[in-house]
Amino acid sequence: MKILITGSNGFIAKNLIAELQSQGYDDLLLFNRCNTLNELDNYCKDADFVFHLAGVNRPKRDEEFMEGNYNLTKELLDRLEFYNNRSPILITSSIQAEQDNPYGKSKKAGEDIVFDYGEINNIETYIYRLPNVFGKWCKPNYNSVVATFCYNIANNLPIQVNDSTVEMELVYIDDVIREFIQALKGTPNVINQFCEVPTVHYVTLGHIVELIQSFKDGREDKRIPDMSDEFTKKLYSTYLSYLDRDNFSYPLKMNVDHRGSFTEILKTPDRGQVSVNVSKPGITKGNHWHHTKNEKFIVVSGEGVIRFRRYGCDEIIEYYVSGEKLEVIDIPVGYTHNIENLGDTDMVTLMWANELFDPDNPDTHYLEV
Repeated sequence: MKILITGSNGFIAKNLIAELQSQGYDDLLLFNRCNTLNELDNYCKDADFVFHLAGVNRPKRDEEFMEGNYNLTKELLDRLEFYNNRSPILITSSIQAEQDNPYGKSKKAGEDIVFDYGEINNIETYIYRLPNVFGKWCKPNYNSVVATFCYNIANNLPIQVNDSTVEMELVYIDDVIREFIQALKGTPNVINQFCEVPTVHYVTLGHIVELIQSFKDGREDKRIPDMSDEFTKKLYSTYLSYLDRDNFSYPLKMNVDHRGSFTEILKTPDRGQVSVNVSKPGITKGNHWHHTKNEKFIVVSGEGVIRFRRYGCDEIIEYYVSGEKLEVIDIPVGYTHNIENLGDTDMVTLMWANELFDPDNPDTHYLEV
C-alpha cells in the first residue's frame, strides 16, 4: 500500500510516519517544502491513500494562508483527478475554520473543495477539524502553547501567561494518530459530516502551567503525578520529551550508615512510594511492625532472609530470598519483621509502601522479631 503524506516534516506527520512504519507500512510517499510539484505529480499517480497534512499557519503575509491551505489542496486534488486516482483522502483542517479570519477562511476553503471533490467523484474524504494538538516533537515557541510551556519550564526559560482562566481545547497526538490509522482502515469516527478525534481535553492555561511546574518540582521531592488522570499522564509524557539531552538524570538522596543505605526513589499521591534498601553482609534491618501501612519487598541482588512474628505470638516465620529468584514478599500489618543479609556481598532490596512516609504519623513500632 502506497501512502502519500504531505507536510511530512511537520509535527503530526512525524508522529504518523513513525506509527505507520512501526505497523509495517513502509511504502510512504513523503512530500514537503523540499519537494517539487513534479514529485507530487508522480506521487498522485501511485498513491493508494492520501494524508494531506501540509498547511500554513504563521505566514509573513495573510495571502500565504490561501496559497498554502487552499491552492496546494487544489493542486493535489487536480493531480489525483487527472490520473483518475480514486484513493481516499484525509485532510487536517482546524476549528478555526468556523472563524472569520484569514487563517480560518483558508482552512474552510480547503474543506469545501475536498468535500466537493469527494462528492463529484464518489471518493471517500475524511476531514478533521482539529483543535490544539499536543505531544512529542511539536515545535516550541511557535504555535503550540503546550509545547512552549513544556520546553521553557523544562529548560529553565521564562513563560508568559496573560490569562490563566482561558480554557484550551486539546487533543493528544497519540489519540490523533490512532484515529488516523482507523481512517486508513476505513473506520473513521464521523460526527455530522466531519471526522473527529474521540478524546478531547478541556483544560485552563493556569492548570496546564501548574501541572508542568509540578513535573519539574517532582525531581526534587520525588513525586510522580496522578497517572490515573488521562490528561496528566499525556502531559507528563509530553513534558519529558522536552528535557535537554544532558538533563535526563537527576540525583537522589542516599541515607547512608554503617549498615548500608536507604534511598527513596519515587512517591505517588495515591499509590504509595518506592525505595531501595542496601544492606551490608551480616546486617539486619527492621524489627518493627505497622497498624495499617503495608509493604512489598523484592530482593534483586544478594541473598538473605525475611523474618516475621505476629504481634503477641512466639512463632517466627522465615522466607529465604535471593536475587537469583525474584519474588515479591508481602509484609502484612500486625507482624513485626526484619530482613538479614546472609551473603558475602551487599543485598539490594526494592521496597514498596502503600502510603507516603509521614513523620508525624509514621505507623512504625519497634519490636524485635
